[in-house]
Amino acid sequence: MTFTLTSILTHHHLFMNPLEHQIHYPLGDTLPPEGGTLEVAPGIRWIRMGLPFALDHINLWLLRDRQPDASGAVVDGWTVVDCCIDSPATRTQWEQVFANSLEGLPILRVIVTHMHPDHIGLAHWLCERWQARLWISATDYNAARIGVYDRHGFGGEASADFYLQHGMRDEEFLQHVRGRVSYYPTLVPALPVSFRRLMDGDSVEIGGHGWKCISGYGHAPEHIALYNAKLSVLISGDMVLPRISTNVSVHAPEPEADPLRLFLDSLLRYLELPAETLVLPSHGKPFHGLHERIAQLQSHHRDRLDDILQASARGALCAADVLPILFKRALDTHQMTFAMGEALAHLHWLWFAGQLQRIRDTEGIYRFQQV
Repeated sequence: MTFTLTSILTHHHLFMNPLEHQIHYPLGDTLPPEGGTLEVAPGIRWIRMGLPFALDHINLWLLRDRQPDASGAVVDGWTVVDCCIDSPATRTQWEQVFANSLEGLPILRVIVTHMHPDHIGLAHWLCERWQARLWISATDYNAARIGVYDRHGFGGEASADFYLQHGMRDEEFLQHVRGRVSYYPTLVPALPVSFRRLMDGDSVEIGGHGWKCISGYGHAPEHIALYNAKLSVLISGDMVLPRISTNVSVHAPEPEADPLRLFLDSLLRYLELPAETLVLPSHGKPFHGLHERIAQLQSHHRDRLDDILQASARGALCAADVLPILFKRALDTHQMTFAMGEALAHLHWLWFAGQLQRIRDTEGIYRFQQV
């Protein structure tokens, strides 16, 4: 597996886009009302819910739909894409959406782009309340099961040892990691007992429109974005965000992963879509400028790789040494988990590319040096 608890939260490396003027926000600063929705394309409504994190919101999508029921009769209703975390506040917001925006129609299915808590946390509640099926990739469904039902699946002593091996000596941080074993089920207390599998290339019919599934890697195990060619709309999940770069991390269960390469390769697939596609991201605002944004993300990570390579000319680096190269601001204990994972993702890209070699020193710390 390519993740632990630290990759499950959707706080991201706060890369503020200096070329944001090249991205167009068709709705300007307009946001959906709290507890309500805003139509962004025919049959597609935007829900914005608060999160108790530094990244303080998530975008959810409500799509007009028609599906046959158990008797074969066609029923009008809605498909939900992503759910938010499970908390009293988010349940209250959903209740307001039910009252204000469903037009008396039921939710017919729940699609989840990936297994991070702000995306899947309330899936069990929505599916049970509306007798709706969960649709998700099999990889992310089973990853979520580890998070919910295996109390040693994420965080704990093994993760603390992993960070120690990569040069992290801050005891407050290590204690924080040791105590994270129950964090995922706090936000995702249960899962639907069954699901419908989404795979790359599948076409899901929603409201008479075909939505193509596009798998992406590096951020989550098997992230599914959805593209509607007729409407020229991409529900990008966390794979393409307008103002920040998605967290891409190496974690203890897969200590020799190369997630940054997977992520950058996955981004290239969106270049096959029209440049004028309307992108509906999980964080930030709907935007035009898909190709430009992908170019910016590629350039951002290439620049950071160059920075690390230049620093390695002055001596071998461990992941903890790379933190001030990637992050120019102070990091709190919680943010440090993402920062360490991202530092390793960049080091591993250079390692697997043959530009750095990895050694383990006499203290048991992994260091990366020029070949």
